[in-house]
Amino acid sequence: MPMDDMPKLFHDQSAKTGLSPGSLIHVGDRITERVRITILNYDDDRFDMREGVTPEDVVGCRNGDGVTWIQVRGLHQPEILEAIGGRYGLHLLMMEDILNTGQRPKTETFESCLFTVLKSFRDRENAVWGEQISIVLGKNFVISFQESDQDLFETVVRRLKNKMGRIRHMGSDYLAYSLMDTIVDHYFEVVDLMADEIERIEERLTANPETEILEAVYQLKREILYLRKHIFPMRDVTLRLEKGDSPLIRESSRFYLRDLYDHIIQITDTIETFRETATSLLELYHTSVSNRMNEVMKVLTIISTIFIPLSFLAGVYGMNFKYMPELEFRWSYGIFWFVILVAAGAMILYFRRKKWF
Repeated sequence: MPMDDMPKLFHDQSAKTGLSPGSLIHVGDRITERVRITILNYDDDRFDMREGVTPEDVVGCRNGDGVTWIQVRGLHQPEILEAIGGRYGLHLLMMEDILNTGQRPKTETFESCLFTVLKSFRDRENAVWGEQISIVLGKNFVISFQESDQDLFETVVRRLKNKMGRIRHMGSDYLAYSLMDTIVDHYFEVVDLMADEIERIEERLTANPETEILEAVYQLKREILYLRKHIFPMRDVTLRLEKGDSPLIRESSRFYLRDLYDHIIQITDTIETFRETATSLLELYHTSVSNRMNEVMKVLTIISTIFIPLSFLAGVYGMNFKYMPELEFRWSYGIFWFVILVAAGAMILYFRRKKWF
């Protein structure tokens, strides 16, 4: 499974060295040209969506008793995040974590909101694209931050727009759950992609264990490590959200978080199986190479064994003694070759009967 676009395990933190906590510095790669803000307001009867709005528009975008969802795509302009954070009272440490795209998945409780960081993985042109997603859940509002301009939550927007399911009748906590559920659904796609890649490597390995396959196995292990690093903590994230006592999450939504937790357990178990499989593939590769080397050594040993008596006979009659009676015999040359061939044939027949080759 190619992961050419896979983000780094560690990002350069040098830009923040010496700065005070809460300094708003973007840490990560710029993967979108401009920051895009989309505001969605909805309730049981009304749905409104505005794209390409400015940070100033965020100030008056609240939907009364309805739910407001603010999508922010692109993190390379901290001043925009600062403006939104000022409007909704986001803590400086929270905004700092949003801008630092090397965060470990986690959830934190602040005075007026819940803050969750997680990683999204998607299949894009047979490669896995990963980015950090930050979700802020407050009373009647959700703010989502993502690195790229990808329509990651397109299905959620479509459900809201077409009034599909119960999402329009639920609160902001259910919207936050829906965003997390969409991300976890993409995990299943990535897991399926990785399973196909493991199957291809196994087929290549059993057919012809070349050095390129060893490189593919090591790449697979790196990918599994990367996924494991960012998906395993999701168990604690969902469990804390489900078992927590925050009034922002209603009891009706905790049931769905419990189901989400089960899905993540299923994915983490699969990833752990992949990790063990990758180790087994390495062992299989080394065993195959060793067996192939043993076969080569066996052939060379058989050839050497066959030529030992032949070399002995040739050495004896190749000596420069003056008196060797056999050399004067008329048929000695033919007899010599007859003995050589009989000895070689007898040894070959013996080896075949022993099934040594």
